Parts: sequence; C-alpha cells; structure tokens
Amino acid sequence: MSTYHAILYLHFLFLFAGVGTATIMVLCTYRLRAAGTLEQAVPWGMLAGKTKNAFPVVVLGLFGTGAYMTSDLWTWGTGWIWPSIVGLALVGLQGPLIAGPRADALKKALQENGPGPLGERARRLAHDLRLWTVTLANPAMVFAIAWNMTQKPGTAAAIASIVIAYAVGALVAMRMTRMPAAEASPAAKPAS
Repeated sequence: MSTYHAILYLHFLFLFAGVGTATIMVLCTYRLRAAGTLEQAVPWGMLAGKTKNAFPVVVLGLFGTGAYMTSDLWTWGTGWIWPSIVGLALVGLQGPLIAGPRADALKKALQENGPGPLGERARRLAHDLRLWTVTLANPAMVFAIAWNMTQKPGTAAAIASIVIAYAVGALVAMRMTRMPAAEASPAAKPAS
C-alpha cells in the first residue's frame, strides 16, 4: 500500500467520523426542539455539548489528509479543490462562530428554566434558525465536498454544489424552526 492510499484511508475515517458526529448533533437538536420539559431536554443538551468537541479534530483531519493528497497527486489550482477547501473552512468556522453562541444561549435558557415545562425563551432557542442552519447546512456541504472529490468537476460546478447544499440545509432549517401553533384557546361559553 502506498502512502497516498494510507492517507486516503485516514481521510475517509475522518469523513465517517464527521458524518457520525453530525448525525448525533442533528438528533440532539431535533430532540431538544421536541422537548416539552427540562427533564426531556437536559440529556440531549449534554450529549450535544460533548459531541461538538469532535468537530475541530474532524475538520483538521480532513484538511490535513486532503492537503497531503492534493500536494501528492493534484495541484492546489485544480478546479474542484479550492472551492472544497473554502467549504471545509466554512464548516469549521460556522460551528464556533454561529452555532456555538446560539447553543450557549440555549444552555443558559435551560439552566434558568428550572424543572418542569420549558419556558418560552428555551422553546424559542430550541427553534433557532441560525443553530438549525449550521446543524443542517454543514453536513450538506460536506456531502457536496465529497461529491466534488468523487466527480472532480470544474470550478463553477464545484462552487455550485456547495452553494446548493448550503441552500438545501438552510431551507430544511427554515422548516424545522417553525414554532408549533399555540393550542387554540377554548371558546368562551355564552352567558346564560
């Protein structure tokens, strides 16, 4: 086995780790959104808080192994490579800069909530559009980058795949962040 193939194997392992980690985050976000009480929300918030720590390792691993393969077999000017690097950088930055502060606000709201039913602020933050967009758009962009790696399109198609993936993630996030309609209040009884 050549060094290139060993690095390619590691690249796939980092990709699988990222997909697994993203899947756990989507599940946690979905369950936080569905939680009606603090007791239902806490385990998912704790799992998400621990799982997020894997993302920097995954992003650095993907970049490092990808950089080796680019230097060994491709060139940095290859049309599909630089859009994929930009996409990976966006994935790496959105977590701590956008989703992180939103998740911290949700954590604080849950801590302030106290036992029992979730208050309005905690429920609203569990439906936060920015948090959901990052949670769904990041894995979508990673799938687009994987598509770029396998199909090796030109620059325009590589950019388009990442933009379309982000848009799909954002559109699904918009759907997921809709707050449920408040239960209709019972009709007033007519005075007799």
